[in-house]
Formats: sequence, structure tokens, C-alpha cells
Amino acid sequence: MQMLIDLYKEWRGMKPATCEKLPGAGSNRVYYRMTTPHGGSVIGVVGTSREENHAFITLSRHFVSRHLPVPQVLAVSHDELCYLQTDLGSLSLFDAIKGGREAGGRYTLAEKELIAKTIRLLPRLQVEGSHGLDFTQCYPQAEFNVDSVMFDLNYFKYCFLKATDLDFHELKLEADFRLMAKDLTSEDCNTFLYRDFQARNVMLKDGEPYFIDFQGGRRGPYYYDVASFLWQASARYSHKMRRELVYEYYQELSRYIEVPSHRHFVKQLSLFVLFRTLQVLGAYGFRGYFERKQHFIDSIPPAIENLRELLQLDYFHYPYMMDVLNQLVQKLQGDDGHQTSAISHQPSVVSHQDSPLVVRIFSFSYKKGIPEDESGNGGGYVFDCRSTHNPGRYEEYKQMTGLDEPVIRFLEDDGEILTFLDSVYKLADAHVQRYIERGFTSLMFSFGCTGGQHRSVYSAQHLAEHIHQKFGIEVRLCHREQKITQTLK
Repeated sequence: MQMLIDLYKEWRGMKPATCEKLPGAGSNRVYYRMTTPHGGSVIGVVGTSREENHAFITLSRHFVSRHLPVPQVLAVSHDELCYLQTDLGSLSLFDAIKGGREAGGRYTLAEKELIAKTIRLLPRLQVEGSHGLDFTQCYPQAEFNVDSVMFDLNYFKYCFLKATDLDFHELKLEADFRLMAKDLTSEDCNTFLYRDFQARNVMLKDGEPYFIDFQGGRRGPYYYDVASFLWQASARYSHKMRRELVYEYYQELSRYIEVPSHRHFVKQLSLFVLFRTLQVLGAYGFRGYFERKQHFIDSIPPAIENLRELLQLDYFHYPYMMDVLNQLVQKLQGDDGHQTSAISHQPSVVSHQDSPLVVRIFSFSYKKGIPEDESGNGGGYVFDCRSTHNPGRYEEYKQMTGLDEPVIRFLEDDGEILTFLDSVYKLADAHVQRYIERGFTSLMFSFGCTGGQHRSVYSAQHLAEHIHQKFGIEVRLCHREQKITQTLK
């Protein structure tokens, strides 16, 4: 945090009066609200990925130049690992429509208008934001393409479909995946694809929507963002409300570009809704089935309901994939629409917040030796990650770490690391539980690989998050060779 304070002082000419850490947002970036003695405030951001930060900074500056509603970057450190941006307040669209969401999708008129205002603003960002934009500055890739689609479809296959023990023919499914990828990329779109367009990433300032967390954006089809926003499983938008919002978006988009017929638009949008549904199920499967995070397990039933409704449409010409997905829905959803034991028997989160146990987790390079044990208890477990597929062998990943999205996708799509960690989790869970019961205060896990950069970093990070989420105890994480430390309290 000191480098952020130094940046603020360099920009403002004085130290901030206060520097309050904000709640985590599920990324590797950490946010702080920094105030002056006179009451003004900015948001300070510290990130571990220079490339990701660079993408956000570049996109923000471009969007501001196009007069789009995004936070303005005010100052950037020389290494781009931290920066200051305007403070848009603390009220997100997600929080503002909480009442309707918790009422099962019964939104008030005021809530509906906020949602409609946001969806009407999206085409402006997608079209105006693409004008003059250098897409080569986007991270981790410049455009939505067949390779990125296949990444996500295989993520669904390995992290969700296989976890349900459903039998299927991999080559036949792969063939339909490739046909779907071709259809998803069939239209030549020069618009900006936000990619993570959701209610949590829309801030409300004086009642007006502002967009944040667009650093994963790229060139791509505008349908993707509409599908992400309106078919977010937890939002529970009614069919009628979705139809109205799609029409609002379509009408607004037509003000900026020549659009296809409404019939074609709806059909192509449905394809993206199916793709997005499979994509999020992959994420829910990994975070829920493999990492045992209850929030993601709870998100599976509404996503399966979305999938069930999609399969009733006659838009999709992938016979084998449709057959597999229908079997999946039948397996995970009973006749009454409720989840079956295939999901409900997943273990729930256990909290041990009063435990004195502190778990220390390291990633390291075997070339530089195993991390020393400062507690004097013997060093605990040391896991060798070198048996899994190494991203460092490929040029495009050599400058990245196991915290970067392309490396994460590589490892998870390959699948070896998931099998490896599944065994680690079982061993770690039993050991942590026993240490808590016996009142022990220290336990250590270390993950080694060739360079301490990719596989070991990924494994250490995920075990740390897994233990912290499941047991609610303090975890001290150190990526030794990357000089990154983090404490999960």
C-alpha cells in the first residue's frame, strides 16, 4: 500500500488523510478509498498484473476521450502496478436492485428503470468506445475468436460436465463445439465487447450508470454483453422483462449502427445466451465442485433452469450437444424443477473463525530451494507440481504467472492441474480440520515447480482461497519468486 500512498502524494502534493481498504471484488486487484482533509476522495488500485492494469488504464483514457461514463484515471505509477481513479461512490446497480432480486424477480418500477437505463447506455459504450480504439492494447487478447470460444466450452466440459459423471462421447461433443464456435464468430463485428457486463460492474452516481472493470474487453459481437447482463442466473428477470429490455437495447443500438432484422437479432442472441450459460456453469463447477465454495454451488440451479428453457427453443443445430445438454438437465433437475442430489450433496462451507490456527502457503522454484519453516514445526506439506503440463514451455505465457487469466485458462482447460489439486484439497481439508480440533497454531503448505511462476503460483493461490473460504481461518500466502504476499483473514 505504501507505493499507492507515494503515488497519491506525488499527484496531490500531500499524503491522504485516510486510506480505507474496500471489500474484495473477486479479482487480484485491491481497492482503497483515499481522502483529503477537505473531504474529497479518489480510488487507489493495486494490481498484480501489469498487463491487466495497462489494459484498464488505456481503455479508460480512450473512453474518457469519447465522453463515455467510466472512471477517469488520474495518476499511474511508473511500473503501472498501481493507479488512482475517480471515485464513483459505493452504490452499484447490483445493490440498488437487491430488493427485486431477493423478491424472486419482482422488480419495482424504479428498479426496472435503472436496469433499462443501463441497457440503453450499453450500445453507446460498445459502438462509440470502439471508434479509434487500438484493440492490440486489450488484455489478454485483442478479439473474440474461435480459440477463445473453444477455451470456454472446454472449461464447461472439464469443470462442470465431467464433474456430474454424465457419460458422453468427447469427439462428437467436440465436433459440435467447433460448429458452435464457428456460428458465434460468423458475424464481422467491430464493436467493443465488454465481456464482464453485469450489475456488479455498474456504479450509480447521482442516479446515472457508470461502467467499471472493463479491462477484459476486446473486439467482438455486441450480443455477448446483452446475454451476460440479462441472463445472469441470480437476477431472475422474467420473460416479459427480458423481452422488453432486449427491445430497448435493439432500438438504441439501431441509433448507432445498421442492425440486422429483429428476428435474426433474437436468434443470434439466443445462441450467445446458450454459450454464456455453458460458460458460467464451467465457472460454477470449478468454484463449487472443485473448490467447495457454497455460493457457486447455490448458483447452479438457476443456471440449469436457464439452460432448460433454452433447450426448448428450435434455434440450435448441434444434435449431439443438444442431446447431452438435455441429459444434463434431466440429471440435475427433477420433474418439479428442484435440484437433485447430484448438486445438493456437495459439502457446505464450514466456518472456524475462532480457531487460533494460521495456515501459511508458499509457491516456489525448486531451483531456489524449498521455503524455510519459520515456525519450527518442520515445514508441513511440500507438493511437486512439475508432473502437470507446463505453460512456461510456450512463448505466449512466458512473461505471465499463474495469476493471469490466459495461464489460468491454459491450466484449467488442460485439466491435469484440477485432478492434482482435487487430491491436495482432500488431504489439506482433513489436516486443517484435525489441527483446528487439536488447537494447533501453525500449518504450512508449499507448492514447487520449475520456475515458481505458473503451476506452483496457481496451485498455492487456489489452495489458499479454498482453505480460507471453507474454514474461515487466517491464511498467509507467499508467492516467493514473484515477491507477492497476501493475507486472507
